[in-house]
Amino acid sequence: MATTKIWDVNSRLERLIDYASNPEKTENKSDMDYHYNGLGQTLSYTTNDLKTEKQLYVSGINCSYATALEDMMLTKKAFNKMDGILAFHAIQSFDPGEVDAELAHQIGIELANHMWGDRFEVLVATHLDKAHYHNHFVINSVSFKDGKRYYDNRHNYYRLREVSDQLCKKYNLSVIENPQDKSLHYSEWKCLKEKKLSERELVRRDVEEAIAKARSKKEFFKILEEMGYTLRFGKKYISLKHKNSKRAFRLQNLTKDGSYEMENILIRIYQKKPAHFEEPRHTNKIILKGDFKNTKKITGFRALYFRYLYLLGVLPKHSTKQRIHPLIKRDLLKLDQITEEVTFMGKKHINTYEDFFMQEKQTQTSKNDMEKQRRCLYNKVKRCHDIETKDNLQQQIDSLTNQIKSLRKEVVLYERIKKRSKIMEDKMKQIKESEKEENQNDNRWRNRRSNDKDDLTRY
Repeated sequence: MATTKIWDVNSRLERLIDYASNPEKTENKSDMDYHYNGLGQTLSYTTNDLKTEKQLYVSGINCSYATALEDMMLTKKAFNKMDGILAFHAIQSFDPGEVDAELAHQIGIELANHMWGDRFEVLVATHLDKAHYHNHFVINSVSFKDGKRYYDNRHNYYRLREVSDQLCKKYNLSVIENPQDKSLHYSEWKCLKEKKLSERELVRRDVEEAIAKARSKKEFFKILEEMGYTLRFGKKYISLKHKNSKRAFRLQNLTKDGSYEMENILIRIYQKKPAHFEEPRHTNKIILKGDFKNTKKITGFRALYFRYLYLLGVLPKHSTKQRIHPLIKRDLLKLDQITEEVTFMGKKHINTYEDFFMQEKQTQTSKNDMEKQRRCLYNKVKRCHDIETKDNLQQQIDSLTNQIKSLRKEVVLYERIKKRSKIMEDKMKQIKESEKEENQNDNRWRNRRSNDKDDLTRY
């Protein structure tokens, strides 16, 4: 089995060629009598030169391996294309123990000839310094034949993979039958590593909810708009941007398996069975230990945060699943900040609005007093000529500076809590009103249905 990768090189081409043909990596340590001929060029070295003591698996295609850099640069100069991408660097890697050095290099040469041999200069080097043998390819970005540039597009990448698989089959090596691109965007990988919810995942959940509720394409778009998304319809793509988000996401790029292509979404909408939708639960939970029967009930200002966390599904009451209201769903992305604020209020024993404003005033007063003390000390340092006294004053300044930093962070937290608590109250009020309206609509529907039954019984 062989895997392939390719990327562009924008600087230091000589460094890449030196790395690819490094004797320490291409030395045949298992058979010192072996000499490989690359495209008619025999790699023979005398015993007096350090490099010639190494049996190298390096070959040049349409160029000499010894003067690959000069040959590539001459081609660029001939067609006046010295700028832009200098070369492309590709790798073909084999499973440990699957091939020997000779076969790995032979496959590398055949792959290079199939892919680039008709138009480009290529340096092929087989590295043996790892448990898995792997081929490095340095491809000139400019063709010696017509001066046109090589384009590393998706079509060429899949062709590279296809040719590599064909050569593996030719030499009876294993092949990945159903290759899948499992790479993640860096932000998603980071969120996954830190066990956080990414914004892309949140958009996916909203799309899943819309698919589950919709009965037509028009209704699917309408539900997304009701959730706060702005839809933009291009010739090839549909992009989604939430009103509380800074960036837009293309619908079909939410995953790399094609499941959010519009055609596949419509198949799911029209073929699904009627089912009650349940919101996928957020996995992060806060575990509270202790006996709730003897615990004092949380009331007042702090209770607002706990109620909000419950609505977000982070502090679930019992084990029943609940649907997160679309109005507050995006606050899951700010869960770290909300948790920090709740923890801070617990440490400061803030339970009511009075506690909050009293603590905030004390913190602000302490910060101002310390800043005044520090200014006085700065003035004393300027007037002082005694070195020992200056050192003592500087130590006091450093101590005050650390305390002021801590108090400033607290002041920022107080400001953040004030703003968030107001937003929380408004959102919870809207949720309560919408739930009340939904209940009234349900009651009207039930009454209408019971009246219809009564009318039927009369007949």
